Amino acid sequence: MLALTSNPAARLLLAACSAAFILSGCQSLSSTAPTATTQMVNADKLERFNITGKIGVSAPNRLTDKTEGGSAFYAWGQEQDRFAIELIGALGIGKTNIEYNGQTATLVSEKTGTLTADDPETLLEQATGWQAPISQLPYWISGRPAPSDSASTLDAQNRLLTAVNGAWQASFSYSGSDTLPNKITVTQPQGQRVIMTINHQNR
Repeated sequence: MLALTSNPAARLLLAACSAAFILSGCQSLSSTAPTATTQMVNADKLERFNITGKIGVSAPNRLTDKTEGGSAFYAWGQEQDRFAIELIGALGIGKTNIEYNGQTATLVSEKTGTLTADDPETLLEQATGWQAPISQLPYWISGRPAPSDSASTLDAQNRLLTAVNGAWQASFSYSGSDTLPNKITVTQPQGQRVIMTINHQNR
């Protein structure tokens, strides 16, 4: 996976994200990392964060028995349950913006135009045919279980190691002693896989 921190594209993505964000903008979001204990106690409360990175999605094609996939660079700004995501190379539909205000999700791309739905998962599948646990990802990015997770495990440093949410099974990788994951791998029994690399901003 490619990192964006030293890439001019990352700065452009963050600028676009701040322009699109319906609140005070991605650049105003702080990313103070809570302790592991706080993360587990306040699992239903999301902190603000800014991240960039790359996301890849793959799944078997039932008609051809071959694995198909797509990828995109992203910038993600989160404030509590509201977020704005800017995608470039967006899984076959071009440059894409996804916003969620806590009640309604909106997707805008050059190929699909404007789509709305009650949740971002439905929007992503409508626009691309791909599935991803978008509602759970903000918690996992913050290094904590999502409130709807049915199971989770911690490593020896009290960091989130695995999580289970419905058919999704997530595993987390860390750089050195960092308390926030730099990679999340999510799979389903049917063979679908989502891999997300994460560069945490303003840490």
